[in-house]
Amino acid sequence: MSALLRFARSVEDDPAIEAWFAQRPGQLGSLARQWFARMRTCGSDVGELFHDGCPVVCVDDAPFAYVNAFKAHVNVGFFHGADLPDPSGLLLGSGKHMRHVKLAADRLVDTAAVEALIHAAYLDIRARLNADRLM
Repeated sequence: MSALLRFARSVEDDPAIEAWFAQRPGQLGSLARQWFARMRTCGSDVGELFHDGCPVVCVDDAPFAYVNAFKAHVNVGFFHGADLPDPSGLLLGSGKHMRHVKLAADRLVDTAAVEALIHAAYLDIRARLNADRLM
């Protein structure tokens, strides 16, 4: 496992995130809000923060997922997405670590597969944090 990216400690409810969602009405804003809400429910140890212009979920200070809304789509992104199991082949990107799923309001999505990726990302960051604590 690689060194962990760390941010300032996350909080339970970051007001900047609600302000971000308020500026994104319509279907794409709703889609982003839906998936971010799902990320928040991964565990009682999940916090949030606003980073690089988008809402991010963390365990402690280690990020594992984010959402971002664009003109025609929403990204559901994963900080260690390159290491996640993706049997449905939804993950996009070619970076060393990060991957994302591109969603659009007019396209069907395999909801179970996206939820599985979110859950896997949460379990992955918890494992990385536990390994980091043992070092």
